Amino acid sequence: MTSPLLSLPGAVPADPPDAGVAWHYGDPLREQRGLAAGEGFVDLSHREVVRVAGPDRLTWLHSLTSQHLERLEPREASTALVLSPQGRVEHALALVDDGTAVWAHVEPGTSGALVDFLTMMRFRADVDVADVTAEYAVVWEPGGDGETPYLARAGARGRELFVPRAELPAYAERRGSPAGVWAYEALRIAAHEPRFGRDTDHKTIPHEVGWIGTAVHLDKGCYRGQETVARVHNTGHPPRRLVFLHFDGSVETLPAHGDAVEDGGREVGVVTSSARHHELGPIGLALVKRAVPVDATLFAAGVPAAQEVVVSPDAGLHLRPKQLLSRD
Repeated sequence: MTSPLLSLPGAVPADPPDAGVAWHYGDPLREQRGLAAGEGFVDLSHREVVRVAGPDRLTWLHSLTSQHLERLEPREASTALVLSPQGRVEHALALVDDGTAVWAHVEPGTSGALVDFLTMMRFRADVDVADVTAEYAVVWEPGGDGETPYLARAGARGRELFVPRAELPAYAERRGSPAGVWAYEALRIAAHEPRFGRDTDHKTIPHEVGWIGTAVHLDKGCYRGQETVARVHNTGHPPRRLVFLHFDGSVETLPAHGDAVEDGGREVGVVTSSARHHELGPIGLALVKRAVPVDATLFAAGVPAAQEVVVSPDAGLHLRPKQLLSRD
């Protein structure tokens, strides 16, 4: 679905997975600085919107996802995952409840499979699941202060608004200072925030990308994939871990999604996201093997990269001392 805001002056269309919205509006670094100062907005209308209505919606979603949702308050933001029976991430939902329905936005191209799964799992629950992407669009505002006539999902860096799609041009005219997804992605990467489908693959479990605590609640009832979550959290280590990379700024090439990451000539992972940040320079996220030393200088597509820990390689060790003492 192509955004009407691509007709704004200077708009350059983005490539997949962000096709349909602007990559930038002529000056991506200036756009980043504006967002960092709390100005402007980002058109995320290529993301898809799913609405779940009905009196059973919260308890039902609580039983199906990784998040504790049965007592979710209206306007309270949350993130939930749908896991496979093996604990691998199949869907990531950024959601908020308006008092009568849960609204969730998801990655482009994923709402169909999500709606199919949810519909299949309805059984006797009094819920209504609908893909409302054709009627509603998502925009992101930094900061998140001030009144808004739209349903808002507030986060640490800003808020997402569910705007009737027909009102997008009027919203953009009122808000002013549009920024493209280049700027949005650079700020996301700098904040170490994983993105489903970019920083995850078909094998990803929540521990690997730091979703424990933010998208996975460890003190809730059973849900699909819980056994893997509990086992890795209590007794084991995830096989991979997300790292933040500072690429060598003297090299013009920016490693791309899927490029190999090497340590001492040995392939140890892949670049998942990359961008040029207005202050930090070229940065990225990567999934690497857990055993890679945290102080190792890595090479991504031949570009040297210093790493910062996002997910600790010692995840899972916190219970072992207690377990060892209990055996004595």
